[in-house]
Amino acid sequence: MAAGRARRLLGSLWIALLLGQPGTAGAAARGGSQSLLAGSLVRTFTPFYFLVEPTDVLSVRGASVIMNCSAYCETSPKIEWKKDGTFLNLVSDDRRQLLPDGSLLINSVVHSKHNKPDEGYYQCVATVESLGTIVSRTAKLTIAGLPRFSSQPEASSVSKGSSAILNCEVNADLAPFVRWEQDRQPVLLDERVYKLPSGALIISNATDTDGGLYRCVIESGGTPKYSDEAELKVLPDPEEPQDLMFVRQPSSLTKLTGQSAVFPCIAVGFPVPYIRWTRNEEELITEGSGRFLLLAGGSLEISEVTEQDAGTYTCIADNGNDTIEAQAELTVQVPPEFLKRPANIYAHESMDIVFECEVTGKPTPTVKWVKNGDMVIPSDYFKIIKEHNLQVLGLVKSDEGFYQCIAENDVGNAQAGAQLIILDLAPATTGPLPSAPRDVVATLVSTRFIRLTWRTPVSDPQGDNLTYSIFYTKEGINRERVENTSRPGETQVMIQNLMPETVYVFRVVAQNKHGPGESSAPLKVATQPEVQLPGPAPNIRASATSPTSVTVTWETPLSGNGEIQNYKLYYMEKGQDTEQDVDVAGLSYTISGLKKYTEYSFRVVAYNKHGPGVSTQDVVVRTLSDVPSAPPQNLTLEVRNSKSIMLHWQPPPAGTHSGQITGYKIRYRKVSRKSDVTESIGGTQLYQLIEGLERGTEYSFRVAAMTVNGTGPATDWVSAETFESDLDETRVPEVPSSLHVRPLVTSIVVSWTPPENQNIVVRGYAIGYGIGSPHAQTIKVDYKQRYYTIENLDPSSHYVITLKAFNNVGEGIPLYESAVTRPHSDTSEVDLFVINAPYTPVPDPSPMMPPVGVQASILSHDTIRITWADNSLPKNQKITDARYYTVRWKTNIPANTKYKTANATTLSYLVTGLKPNTLYEFSVMVTKGRRSSTWSMTAHGTTFELVPTSPPKDVTVVSKEGKPRTIIVNWQPPSEANGKITGYIIYYSTDVNAEIHDWVIEPVVGNRLTHQIQELTLDTPYYFKIQARNSKGMGPMSEAVQFRTPKASGSAGKGSRPVDIGPDYKPPLGGSNSPHGSPTSPLDSNMLLVIIVSVGVITIVIVVIVAVFCTRRTTSHQKKKRAACKSVNGSHKYKGNSKDVKPPDLWIHHERLELKPIDKSPDPNPIMTDTPIPRNSQDITPVDNSMDSNIHQRRNSYRGHESEDSMSTLAGRRGMRPKMMMPFDSQPPQPVISAHPIHSLDNPHHHFHSGSLASPTRSYLHHQVNPWPIGTSMSHSDRANSTESVRNTPSTDTMPASSSQTCADHQDLESTTGSYLANAQEEDSAQNLPTAHVRPSHPLKSFAVPAVPPAGSTYDPALPSTPLLTQQAPAHPVHSVKTASIGTLGRTRPPMPVVVPSAPDVQETTRMLEDSESNYEPDELTKEMAHLEGLMKDLNAITTA
Repeated sequence: MAAGRARRLLGSLWIALLLGQPGTAGAAARGGSQSLLAGSLVRTFTPFYFLVEPTDVLSVRGASVIMNCSAYCETSPKIEWKKDGTFLNLVSDDRRQLLPDGSLLINSVVHSKHNKPDEGYYQCVATVESLGTIVSRTAKLTIAGLPRFSSQPEASSVSKGSSAILNCEVNADLAPFVRWEQDRQPVLLDERVYKLPSGALIISNATDTDGGLYRCVIESGGTPKYSDEAELKVLPDPEEPQDLMFVRQPSSLTKLTGQSAVFPCIAVGFPVPYIRWTRNEEELITEGSGRFLLLAGGSLEISEVTEQDAGTYTCIADNGNDTIEAQAELTVQVPPEFLKRPANIYAHESMDIVFECEVTGKPTPTVKWVKNGDMVIPSDYFKIIKEHNLQVLGLVKSDEGFYQCIAENDVGNAQAGAQLIILDLAPATTGPLPSAPRDVVATLVSTRFIRLTWRTPVSDPQGDNLTYSIFYTKEGINRERVENTSRPGETQVMIQNLMPETVYVFRVVAQNKHGPGESSAPLKVATQPEVQLPGPAPNIRASATSPTSVTVTWETPLSGNGEIQNYKLYYMEKGQDTEQDVDVAGLSYTISGLKKYTEYSFRVVAYNKHGPGVSTQDVVVRTLSDVPSAPPQNLTLEVRNSKSIMLHWQPPPAGTHSGQITGYKIRYRKVSRKSDVTESIGGTQLYQLIEGLERGTEYSFRVAAMTVNGTGPATDWVSAETFESDLDETRVPEVPSSLHVRPLVTSIVVSWTPPENQNIVVRGYAIGYGIGSPHAQTIKVDYKQRYYTIENLDPSSHYVITLKAFNNVGEGIPLYESAVTRPHSDTSEVDLFVINAPYTPVPDPSPMMPPVGVQASILSHDTIRITWADNSLPKNQKITDARYYTVRWKTNIPANTKYKTANATTLSYLVTGLKPNTLYEFSVMVTKGRRSSTWSMTAHGTTFELVPTSPPKDVTVVSKEGKPRTIIVNWQPPSEANGKITGYIIYYSTDVNAEIHDWVIEPVVGNRLTHQIQELTLDTPYYFKIQARNSKGMGPMSEAVQFRTPKASGSAGKGSRPVDIGPDYKPPLGGSNSPHGSPTSPLDSNMLLVIIVSVGVITIVIVVIVAVFCTRRTTSHQKKKRAACKSVNGSHKYKGNSKDVKPPDLWIHHERLELKPIDKSPDPNPIMTDTPIPRNSQDITPVDNSMDSNIHQRRNSYRGHESEDSMSTLAGRRGMRPKMMMPFDSQPPQPVISAHPIHSLDNPHHHFHSGSLASPTRSYLHHQVNPWPIGTSMSHSDRANSTESVRNTPSTDTMPASSSQTCADHQDLESTTGSYLANAQEEDSAQNLPTAHVRPSHPLKSFAVPAVPPAGSTYDPALPSTPLLTQQAPAHPVHSVKTASIGTLGRTRPPMPVVVPSAPDVQETTRMLEDSESNYEPDELTKEMAHLEGLMKDLNAITTA
């Protein structure tokens, strides 16, 4: 059948070649349909599409709803409906029925609190027999809920001509059904009185007729629901000014394109305010705009919203006396739209095709594909490529049909379809066809490609005009793919993109001008498994050669199959998360173009013919320093007095320091003598007082930053002029030198001269006046004024007038004068007299104009640059006088009224020391001489986010009701989140002192504040820490919180406080162990007591027997061995709880597979083998474990504290540093060991690489530095499936005694085995496969970590090597001891083979034991026996009680 199909396909391609058009599969996929039609039985595409698709509907209870749908096809399609993905049975449904056009009618919608059968997502499905099926977009039917008011109108008052708002908040789906009544009559809505989308009523330009009782009504079908009535009173115009305030501010909105948006903004005050709007700080023109409409009262309506309308909208209310602002964000969402729709495709069997589909939308849509109404599940032959396109490989006849691209986001969905037709092939022309190609063989077989060669057919030995098609498929798969030779006569082909270790079936067909011939016999070929890749390059070093270059050197890797082809050098700037790389042929490379005085990390990956190998560890180096590349910022001058000027500035921008700033160089000169320059070198402070200047002289200043390499560029010259004389403001001004008054009928003209002492600062003058007393009224005027006219006085009245000068210290001594206003009958030419008077008033000089165009540019999490323009300056905005600017700022919180200020002499200022992720408002005023402007309009800016600087708060842990092995962790967000929290990481461990990378992690996505952790071990103390993260990174960890899981009886654990259980701990002998108060029966208590006493007595008897046996060994050699035995296992004695007993440090003899203790004394010539673990995701051939066949024959007596379930769950959760599960061979007892990286106490070091996610090959290999080899055999541990992480289970025979008389045989083996057996019996009822999850209690006594050598000794760690090569390293001290560990957060871990070395011989062990004798005294055993007797007495006391 396959051969016949191939012959038809080749005949079609041959005819296509005769017609001069390519007949390749690629051409078909690109739309080259004409070439396929040339040699095929033609079938045309059938139009089949939806005329109408259902749309979202909002309805009410009891109403009827129609979901529209109509499809077109030449053959009338069958219409069906799905609700929430399930087909509706409309035949027996009395409320829902199918209309003739395909629409769905739902009569009398049903909706209640507990029964919502009609609400949901509906989809129309159209089917034409023998053609295919298409599905419509999904439409949501929403039923308005029961009428409820979340807020109701309240009694209020409004001034005539002002605006009022009456609230009536209801559910969003009920808002369209709200209407208003005034005095029980419907309110007529117009431009002055209108309803907001939320339901609230706004009345603008209030009149007397607006007063009355108001209520809102919900009419959603059925009985209307009325709110409470509220009275609105209309008050007359106020005579006094009233404060400006908002009664309704705009709130942020999210709208779809095409919808309308309304920003309410209602302000009240007197005078009546004027409302205007800005968008993104630009004035919004509403007059004459077709889409932006300013409603009465000041609200803004935007019709037919577009994406360009998104931004920040600011409502500004101004009544001449005051200005207030309110902001809101408009977010615009866009439903999915197609940029490219799938196109109809003609194809033949065995070809590959691609349906293209491009979509856009906001949020970004997701895409799924449907074939004939059924979801397309990606597989080896159906692939999603380039995010949205569907590729189908090796077409078969059943692939024919309609394919639809369905795009969906939070705000909508859309579909677009295309038809695929598999063409039948026309019969070939008459003539001789070639026979089958001969001797098809695979001449090159790799992991992912195969090269095939063959000989020409017997029918055509020359074969110059023959072309060939190679059909191939996976064994057992019906889909065949085809690859054609590139030119006639070619008898070989390379088949690529295959899977490793997979069997493929190949056959070759030749064709001539008449068509395809016979097929060759099928050839089965298996691709090779992935092979070992190069190891890490040793001795990588990096050194800075200049401020912008670093040279990196390394050596050839010690391991790897095949010759090294090249290296890839990766480097990354510290603090960044994107790596750069460069290909290198040799063993060194110099990278140029780096940033000055910046830390970079470097690593090297070697490549051979199989691909990339294992990466080296990172090396970090800082480039050399240089002179700064930019000048200091924001230089400002402040004239202190006539002889000194204070300079302030900011450092050069970040990234331009080029080194450590050591000081600043200040240069200054007189403006009149530019050649005479004075230098002053200061420290690292950002200010400098320049003294000794001349009076009334203009000076120019510039500042440059310095490093050890020299001085960088300087700022521009900035000028300021010293005072002519120094004025005193330490005391109040003296009395004005004169005061003159000139009475008129209803006013008095007052004139004066300043105090005689001109050296005291005068800020202004205070004029007091009144009839008979000067304290009735007080007016303050500017210090420059010399006159004032007191208006609105009574005629013929005696007034007393006082004048005082004042400054910042206070008011000076007053000067008094009196005058009598003239009577009404006085007709003298007062005006003429006043006009010609020598003290005639002169016009007040124009006030300073405030700065304009104030803008805030955010630079970092704590810095914002403020810039502005000054309209009183020339067009070039150059400052030539002694004016200065004052910048003030505060957080934009209504309760915060405290401003901070700073002065500047330029048109910009850098505000530093701000809080992260905080909105600030800024304004500027200008001061020239003794005149100042008003504050400018405010500008706003929000600082960038920063990593959280405080940990999550209130961390609590509780046990879940009814599930003792599940706990719930609760917490509160950090007080200093510095941004939006995007997730948390929960760390937990049974050892609070463990390195943090050895804790198990649980990531929590989003801002959830609770999380469940399952499958914990019963009656075990756990410690929990939580870390928050935002878009900038991770914050600090919380303090550890302890929680003990409940016992098996269901008692709840106790969290948030430490539990101290010492060796003398005694369990309670009665009462209740449950916090819920469930008492324990006397029978259970007695049984528990008997078990505890029995286990204790048996354990002590065994220990005593062992101790007595050991004391009888009297030779000095045996004493030394006992002393060494103490050194290894002393920490395991006399634990108060058997759960605390840790197994002895063991190594495993590979040939005899006996568990033996490791002597940790130093060795002068250690040898150690370790496995280089690749940093990429390629598979590695696992080490063969030849003895797995007997793995289930026995049961293991060496049982750990955790069942397989909890073990697997923990293994699956270690996303940060996955555990390596290492089952051993099964003939002796074989505990499954979980190896963790453990570091020595004297040099703890964290390898926490949170920034390594960006590199696909980035991982870290911690090489084990160990004075004795550790034999292990590694099995696959699939991190993605935590329930199968333990593949091999140990057998259950009792541990055989070793023929070598080591200390484990006499003491530790028996005691620890007994303890573990006791624990094992507690969990037998679970029937879980036994595993030993060994968690080392101390870095010096762990399973896989050697002891720290005695003081003064050194030993040689081995270099990293492969199973094939073992190298001996030169001696150097070791600072940390680690086991092999790989992986970073979220990365797939490849299987890791670990090779088993041979153990040291007995002579070496004996010598090492002898070396350690000096550390212990022989009489220590007697002390331990005395302690055992004390324990026996305690047990007797318990038994007696």
